[in-house]
Amino acid sequence: MSAEPFVDTNIWVYAHTAEQEDIRGPVARALVDDGRRFVISTQVLSEYYSAMLKNRASDALIQDNIESMILRCEVLLIDTATIRTAHKLKLRYRFSYWDSLVIATALQGDCGILYSEDLQDGQLIEERLRVVNPLNVTDTRDCR
Repeated sequence: MSAEPFVDTNIWVYAHTAEQEDIRGPVARALVDDGRRFVISTQVLSEYYSAMLKNRASDALIQDNIESMILRCEVLLIDTATIRTAHKLKLRYRFSYWDSLVIATALQGDCGILYSEDLQDGQLIEERLRVVNPLNVTDTRDCR
């Protein structure tokens, strides 16, 4: 398994948008800023761009953040094998197509952890990928 966890879009968006009063922002920021290398996908970058626009972030800020994410993360491409795996995961686990695509990419990248708010915390997928919702804890050291 990869030493690098996969980080889903929602964690990045909370890290870059949530107000101090919302505990999700500081927790997400502490996670993504802890110096580790992460894995993301081209899907995550695209979803991030869209979500940040909806949160009224400037195009320049979004592009700067994406460039920073690209430099800090291994970025995996979505290919036909990933899409086929996503279809199988969708049928087997009844995930949404988009969540299945994230999971398929994390599996493709041999990640052992998928940080996401969208899936069941603690779920083990395909006996090798553990879903961790870092927003369920108050100390991100508990997420490692």
